[in-house]
Formats: sequence, structure tokens, C-alpha cells
Amino acid sequence: MADPSPAKSMGDPGITPLSPSHTQTDTDQVQSQLSFVVVVAIDFGTTSSGYAYAFTKEPECIHTMRRWEGGDPGVSNQKTPTTILLTPDRKFHSFGYAARDFYHDLDPSESKQWLYLEKFKMKLHTTANLSIDTDLHAANGKRVKALDIFAYALAFFKEQALKELSDQTGSEFDNNDVRWVITVPAIWKMPAKQFMREAAYKSGLVSHENPEQLIIALEPEAASIYCRKLRLHQMVDLGTQSSQNGFNPPDNIGSGMTQAKEHVRRNRQSRTFLVENVIGELWSELEEGDRYVVVDCGGGTVDLTVHQIRLPEGHLKELYKASGGPYGSIGIDYEFEKLLCKIFGQDFIDQFKVKRPAAWVDLMIAFESRKRAAAPDRTNPLNINLPFSFIDYYKKFRGHSVEHALRKSNVDFVKWSSQGMLRMSPDAMNSLFKPTIDHIIQHLTELFEKPEVSDIKFLFLVGGFAESPLLQHAVQNMLQGRSRIIIPHDVGLTILKGAVLFGLDPSVIKVRRSPLTYGVGVLNRFVEGKHPQEKLLVKDGTRWCTDVFDTFIAADQSVALGEMVKRSYTPAKPSQQVIVIHVYCSEKESVGFISESGVRKCGTLRLDVSGTESTAPRREIQTLMQFGDTEIRAMAVDVSTGRTVKSSIDFLSH
Repeated sequence: MADPSPAKSMGDPGITPLSPSHTQTDTDQVQSQLSFVVVVAIDFGTTSSGYAYAFTKEPECIHTMRRWEGGDPGVSNQKTPTTILLTPDRKFHSFGYAARDFYHDLDPSESKQWLYLEKFKMKLHTTANLSIDTDLHAANGKRVKALDIFAYALAFFKEQALKELSDQTGSEFDNNDVRWVITVPAIWKMPAKQFMREAAYKSGLVSHENPEQLIIALEPEAASIYCRKLRLHQMVDLGTQSSQNGFNPPDNIGSGMTQAKEHVRRNRQSRTFLVENVIGELWSELEEGDRYVVVDCGGGTVDLTVHQIRLPEGHLKELYKASGGPYGSIGIDYEFEKLLCKIFGQDFIDQFKVKRPAAWVDLMIAFESRKRAAAPDRTNPLNINLPFSFIDYYKKFRGHSVEHALRKSNVDFVKWSSQGMLRMSPDAMNSLFKPTIDHIIQHLTELFEKPEVSDIKFLFLVGGFAESPLLQHAVQNMLQGRSRIIIPHDVGLTILKGAVLFGLDPSVIKVRRSPLTYGVGVLNRFVEGKHPQEKLLVKDGTRWCTDVFDTFIAADQSVALGEMVKRSYTPAKPSQQVIVIHVYCSEKESVGFISESGVRKCGTLRLDVSGTESTAPRREIQTLMQFGDTEIRAMAVDVSTGRTVKSSIDFLSH
């Protein structure tokens, strides 16, 4: 039996398109540079976050934020952990190291009342029907509105950045002089990007009246923009340290990165990076049409983008839609948690996390610093401190010691050391990395099999997880010298600096690929033999076919910046005040009807036509939609009066 018509069941009057579908480019419509004094980019990461800025008068000077109070030994603190603490009455208390340290020092009975959240950004990627009302869980199990948490975090960065700008310029810095840039993974769907924008409105970062003040940057794109500027002394080229006689010198990866870290450490006192206005030496080897891949390995997601260079300006063109998945470094934390459950029992770990939330955070911090010491050639074991309250609580809970649990558990590569530590063999640690790295390698292998991804000259490995020698080693083995692997020295700040450059010139990426097919459901004249009978609708004697998918843009179609899709609609009734058009999307490239499998309603286009009444028998509302940017935008005009119609496109309300 055929599916019932979605349009009929939704009470959708079925809009009739007045004009044939066509796309046109209005390049002059690309917004001209607005007059901002400074661009501030916020890299809101899954595990750590930070900001950087540049004054528009000195675009080659990128300043990274001040040093953070706190910080972990052996972990660079140019960014701060994405952790947030709310008081028991749900007011914002602190963010980053400050939140973590304060929470750590609370008495266990008190800490249960406070709301502590970490690694919450992934919720925007993993929630299928994300909405303004989506909840998050704090460490004590209590629920909080995700929008509030994201808004608190952005308000924190706004305050920090404006304070630093005021100190630097010697007078109160006005938020209206700032263009804000927020980075998001390229594989995020439209609702998640819109959610970030809504959080920015709520935080007071920008206002609804001036949406242009905020731009959303895609993380691997930002990295790509920064990598164009790299000079030879600012990166490690794994390609030049390739194997000799098929044998990898074991120290090649490690030593290159060690030198790089030393270089970054020496430069750490200065927080200003000079980005020379020239194209870096590496880039000068690229010729028109050369291709490269940026693999952004973050805490939550791994994001891959394929770009092609367009000379002489060095503009970038996206060759294949962004791909990737939730394969970031927090996957290793989950594996560690699974290992603890295997040794001590899932029931104990679940209970411990709720009853001693601050001690659980401490245990994961101890694991984090040891995780960074994992390497393919490591021979000595890694010791992880167990907090005293873990040992103590376990004894109360089970009636026997942690040591007894380890002996009984059959996990032979984890031993107990009398100093109160878990001793993990290097193989045990490497096995925690394996599932996550296997996902990344599988994804890269599939990507390199695509025809658009042949002859890749460079592979840029960026994001915090790119520092892992285990990941570097795996990527080297997979590529077998097919392309050079380049790792920028300050790999964790690559996206942040690129986002500042993107804010200074958003037009640098000229062509993008649409990740999905977008369109609307319309009524077309019914054609016997072509249209299915169950789609026939007779209205005032005219035979219509319902549910026809009118495609705006197809998946993986290339779209130029400023390219507009133009459509004209007419209100069903002359007195209608608002036209609401349902937007549908699909991963398939060609779609015939909105009722096909895999097609889902993903948003609404709302045209407010009140106040534009005209005497014309049929009112024509011309809609322009822009798909070449990082967000989808809509504009509309009433053709008979020439007046602008208030239009908005919403991907969050269901």
C-alpha cells in the first residue's frame, strides 16, 4: 500500500511554484566586509576551548588568549577544558580549569548539589531530533537545558575576550566593534549549527537584529585556511622522514613532534603569532588544481575535507562533501571506562560516578596525562593514580580490596602497584586507542577510494588528537607514501588561528559541496502515466499531483559562494499573513517525492507577508536561498510591491 501523502496529513495546503526551478548567482549579493575593529574566534571544543583574535588593521597578527589559571602538568594550557560548573541553584559559577579545581575542592557531600558538566558538545552531534529544549546531564545526574549551558559558556568567552581587548586598548571595548566567529565540525547538520547561533543570541554575544556579526566557521575549513600560510619551520613533514629500506626508524615520529613541541614551548611566552601575508613554502609547491585533504582530529569528532587550490589568488574549492564521524579522542576515555567496568564491575563504576563525582573527574584527569604518553615504540608501563576515595569506596562497596579485584579480573595486562596505582602495559594502553584509530583509518581508506580524492598531494593532520604518535603512525602505515603527511607545530591551535583568518575574509572559500539534498513539497499538474495515481488531487476541477519534491540543491552538488536558488510562491488565500513552507532533505542525490524513504522534514521556511497586501489577483513572493555559505540563508521580496518580506529558515523546531 502506498504511503499516505505527508502533505495532506500535515494540513499542508500544497504550494504551487509559480516559476520554473532555476539557480542563479548574484555574486554582488555576497555581503561586503562590515566595519569591525577586531575579529574574535571561539574554538568551542569537546575537550578544550579557547579564543584568539586579530585587529582588522593588523590582520597578520593573531593573538591567542591569556594564560589560564590552573592547568595540568605536561598539558599545554593555551586552551582551557570545556567544563562548566553551576551553583546548586543553577547559576553560572565558573568555566574551564577554574570550574574543575573548585569542584575538586568541594566536600563530597556538597559536590553532589553542584552541577558539573564536561564533554557536552557531542550531544549536539548525537541527538537525532535536536531542539531548543534538548537536555544535558550533569555529573550528579541532574538535567539542565543544553541551550543554557552553551549560552553560559559563550557569555564566559565574551567577557574574557572583551576584558582582554579593553586592557589592551586602554579603554572599555565595545562589543559592536567585534566580529565573532564560532567553530563547529563540518559534519554537523543544520540544526546543530543553528543551535550554536541561538546560544550566541541567548548569551548576548550578538543580537537577532544584527546576525551578520556572528559567522559560523567549519573546523577543517578553518584549519585549511591556516595551513596555506604555514612556513617550513612551523610544521613536521612526516613524508620527509619516510621509511628506509621498508623499515621505519622508530624515533622518526616521536622526535619530529618533540622538536615541534620544544619550538612551541619556546614561543609560548609570546602569544602573538605572525601570519605572513605570503603563501607558505609548502603551498608554493602546489599548482592550479592540486588537491589536499585536511583531517581534523578533535576530542569528539574526526572531520575530513578535500580541497582543491585555485590560483592565482589561492582560493579554495571543496571537492567532496565533508565526511567523518564521532571518532575523536574521547573514544579512548570510553574504552578506559569500559576497562574499569570489566575489572571493578559496571554496578560499582556507575555508583562511584554518582556518589563521588569529583573523584571520578580526578581519575579521568590522571588518565588523560598518561594517555598522552602512549606511543608505538613505548616499552615501560604507564601508571595511573587511583584516588584514595576510589580505593576506600570500593572496599566499602564490595567488602574486598582493589588489589583483590585486579587479581580476580583476568585482565592480565593491568597490575596493581603498592603505591596505589594501576600499572598498564604499553600494549594495554595501545589497545584502548585501537577502536577509535581503526574507525579513522577505515574512514580515510574509504575516502581515498573516491574518484574525487585521487592524487592527493598533502594530508594535513590537525586538532589535538593529531599529536598522538599512535594515530600518526597508523595514518603513515595506511598511506604508504601516497601523499605527504603534514602536522603543524601548534596543532591544537590550528583551527583557532584559521577561524580568525576566516573571520577577516569569509570569501576565501569560493566553492562548497552540499552535504544533503534540500527541497520542498509542491503541487504539479498531474500527468497521466508519469505520476502515480495515489498522488492525484483534484482541486476546483484542476488535476494536481501532490508531494512532488522540488529540489533546491542536490547532495554533493558544488555551490559557489553567493549563489542563490530563486523560487516564487503564491499564498493559497489572498488574506494569508504567513506562508509556512516545509523544507525536506535527503542523503540521496535525486528525489522525486517527499514521501520517498530517506526523505525527512528538516526545517521550515517562514515568510511573513503581513503588511504587504496588494491589489494584484495573485501575489508573487520571490524567495532567494543561499546555500554556498556555512549556514543556509533565506531572503524574500513581494514582487508586486518590491517590498522585502520577513523570511527565516528554522531547523530546530519540530
